[in-house]
Amino acid sequence: MVRLLTAVAILGTSLTGAAAEPQAGSCLVYTGSYSDAKAEGIQVFRLDLKTGALTKVGGASGVANPSFVALHPGGKFLYAVGETSEFAGKKVGAVAAFSLDDKGVPTFMNAQSSEGQGPCHITVDRLGKHALVANYGSGSVACLPIEEDGKLAASSSSVQHKGSGANKSRQAGPHAHSINPDPMGRYVVAADLGLDKILVYRFDSIKGTLLANEPPAADVPAGSGPRHFAFHPSSRWAYACGEMTSTVIAFTYNPERGVLEQMQVLSTLPGEVKGNSTAETQVSPDGKFVYVSNRGHDSVAVFAVDEATGKLKAVGHCPTGGKTPRNFGIDPSGAFLIAANQGSNNVVVFKIDPKTGMPSPAGHEVQVPKPVCVKFLVVK
Repeated sequence: MVRLLTAVAILGTSLTGAAAEPQAGSCLVYTGSYSDAKAEGIQVFRLDLKTGALTKVGGASGVANPSFVALHPGGKFLYAVGETSEFAGKKVGAVAAFSLDDKGVPTFMNAQSSEGQGPCHITVDRLGKHALVANYGSGSVACLPIEEDGKLAASSSSVQHKGSGANKSRQAGPHAHSINPDPMGRYVVAADLGLDKILVYRFDSIKGTLLANEPPAADVPAGSGPRHFAFHPSSRWAYACGEMTSTVIAFTYNPERGVLEQMQVLSTLPGEVKGNSTAETQVSPDGKFVYVSNRGHDSVAVFAVDEATGKLKAVGHCPTGGKTPRNFGIDPSGAFLIAANQGSNNVVVFKIDPKTGMPSPAGHEVQVPKPVCVKFLVVK
């Protein structure tokens, strides 16, 4: 039986390769990628929790450009964006629902409109009643109810962002890049690269509605281009990466009012690196460290979290063993970091030092064409 702790990057309707039985106490690793519908866009590996070795389990094809996904908290369903600009004859992207068998293998159930173009990020609320989607292309967000059988219903709420940012070439309009419910499930935040804002919505988990909070957003430095966002497990702080300025932005968070206040901005680079941009932001499961990927410097920047204030202190940089780390994942135990290097077609495993937070090569990697996302399923 597979127990979900964090989720995957899967999208597809057929599986290829030998579907091996997950071993007790092991961890399944899923990689999503940019690929055409005929390619094995999803690959599944078993992570040896002692050595960090990855063993191929299988893969999925059938959908072009499988991107981000989220798993139902019960571990029985998976939801994925279809990162396109056309679905069912309309200029929108798709959101797909899958059932998971006791081996963690997905089977397609249905799909709905994402209510915008180019959906790029998806999460599921903590009660497992709604899927939340960010549409980069159109700069909008949407909420889709999850039915009792796990299928998706049509959107119950969608919001079109409006405005622009300081950089006219990248920020002429809104570009919602991520969407995250807070740990209590009362508010939802959406990082919009085009607006230089972290928008906050009051979330009704029964009706599935998103309503602007008061204040409606937290600003970031002009031209930052906020991309991915992560809450600290304490709910007291949160962190976002500035894609366009290679920065990490720290916030205080009031979970009662849903209010973010910027408190610190740090570079994710050791010095000037032309053409660099950040991509992923994650907090370690124990809340002691924050990690941000650099595309260009091709590294993961590591920051220690002050346990009293939530502010960050730069620890160092770990090369990701490839080019353009689009994404990375930290396994639920906090022992391993796995980097997806989109530009060099490889996924590399790192062992995390629990005292310093620094990753170091575990000596294992696998080849994956244009990997985009890394997520985990833990096996009982």
